[in-house]
Amino acid sequence: MSSIDARLKALGIVLPTPAAPVAAYVPFVKSGDLLFVSGQVPRGATGLEYVGKLGAGADVDFGRAAARLCAINLIAQVKAAIGDLEALVRVVKLTGFVNSAPDFGDQPKVVDGASELMIEVFGDRGRHSRSAVGVAALPFGIAVEVEAIFEIA
Repeated sequence: MSSIDARLKALGIVLPTPAAPVAAYVPFVKSGDLLFVSGQVPRGATGLEYVGKLGAGADVDFGRAAARLCAINLIAQVKAAIGDLEALVRVVKLTGFVNSAPDFGDQPKVVDGASELMIEVFGDRGRHSRSAVGVAALPFGIAVEVEAIFEIA
């Protein structure tokens, strides 16, 4: 078992089977030593979770949990793309989209749910640049969507 797989197990994380695209795109694209992973939604074992708008019924903790689940789905896509997570050199960038009420301004706190998981799983390789963007709506009414760029060996 790789050290990354062991860390996932210690965190109680079982990577899901990556979701198939629901529109005209692919789940990931490899270009040179970069892996671009399409936006992942908070899909759990029973389907979409964390539906709601931050600042209008959903709070920061709800959003952080949604972002964390998005990050788990990102890692599942990386594993599908490269096989062995030890081939991940680093997490380069996350972009988090937060379904936000007009006066909600804590998008960075919400997207920390994804960022902190990347650091928990990959250690220093998980430290990354990031954007946290508030949006008026997301597909299916979900609270958060996160996309990422990874460097791979």
